[in-house]
Amino acid sequence: MSDIKKVVLAYSGGLDTSVILKWLQDQYQCEVVTFTADLGQGEEVEEVRPKAESLGVKDIFIRDLREEFVRDFVFPMFRANAIYEGEYLLGTSIARPCIARNMIEIAREVGADAIAHGATGKGNDQVRFELGAYGLMPEIKVIAPWREWDLNSREKLLAYADQHGIPITKKKDGSSPYSMDANCLHISYEGEELEDPWIAPKDGMWRWTTSPQDAPDSPEEITIGFEKGDAVSLNGQAMSPFALLDALNTLGGKHGIGRLDIVENRYVGIKSRGCYETPGGTILLRAHRAIESITLDREAAHLKDELMPKYAKLIYNGYWYSPEREAMQAAIDHTQQTVNGEVRLQLYKGNVLTLGRRSPSNSLFDESIATFEDDKGAYNQRDAEGFIKLNALRLKLGKK
Repeated sequence: MSDIKKVVLAYSGGLDTSVILKWLQDQYQCEVVTFTADLGQGEEVEEVRPKAESLGVKDIFIRDLREEFVRDFVFPMFRANAIYEGEYLLGTSIARPCIARNMIEIAREVGADAIAHGATGKGNDQVRFELGAYGLMPEIKVIAPWREWDLNSREKLLAYADQHGIPITKKKDGSSPYSMDANCLHISYEGEELEDPWIAPKDGMWRWTTSPQDAPDSPEEITIGFEKGDAVSLNGQAMSPFALLDALNTLGGKHGIGRLDIVENRYVGIKSRGCYETPGGTILLRAHRAIESITLDREAAHLKDELMPKYAKLIYNGYWYSPEREAMQAAIDHTQQTVNGEVRLQLYKGNVLTLGRRSPSNSLFDESIATFEDDKGAYNQRDAEGFIKLNALRLKLGKK
């Protein structure tokens, strides 16, 4: 412990990280630098400043990372159409490498020996934070208090806070009893009745989305424009990455889009039940696949679909900064050079329906060949006979 002189703490200002801050000062006798990230979680991040100051913190970093998060992490992931275990859009997973990158930047800036986080020893986030940190700064030390201390319950944390005069903001009426994580891509819920996978979540749990049953009775039509695989406009208006995702969250939430209830396999070996709201991301994923359907070569598209589960697993398990993820990203991004155009969608009671897609400069859809009417000789149907016979040859030989 005496080797640690200065540590950068990922600090939310809540009970856990406030206790960790004081615990680090007492146990490690080191200077603590706090870092708070605004990832579009909808909270006033500046509120952490007086809390950190009251505990003697001199260097307090609060960064608006909303555009960086969507531009450098969410959009590259969506170019791959990444979904973990067929359903999860990786909202928490993709935020961790963004936070880790900024923690390492701050550690270098202030000359810190270590970083610290509030992730528990049961979850995925400890792996994601630490693999991200080591991938960027191999010599950095990592302190994970939940793997060291005996403050393993909320009651013990509150008692420690009271004993050491740590200011804790009491929960306001209407606050959620669930363990939650939020950023501009999603909000997650764990705990309470969700720990029984047979019990349905309470209606009052959801925060971002209207119940599909209560969503507007009239559908809403939108158009999303793409350039090189990234969404760049909504209804003809150019928008920054975060502004566009934020607008889609509002639209998706209004129409009850993006609710998810799954049991997932954590990297540490535990099955975990969680609920998620990802309204804007759900819309974006549908739109991106639609524009790819007319702009990507068949085999390039199929190769992407083969890579996607591996790519998604790497993100979920914390390997964003691994050479294999970077190699796959290079291949994926290469395919996106022609993914340009517009997609027209309908939002209605929890559903996202594709109404149309067009790409004036990169469409591979040729109506003169695809038509069921007279193609005027563009496609010789007699050619199909030899194609079929050649492909059937191995099947015939295998039956002899």
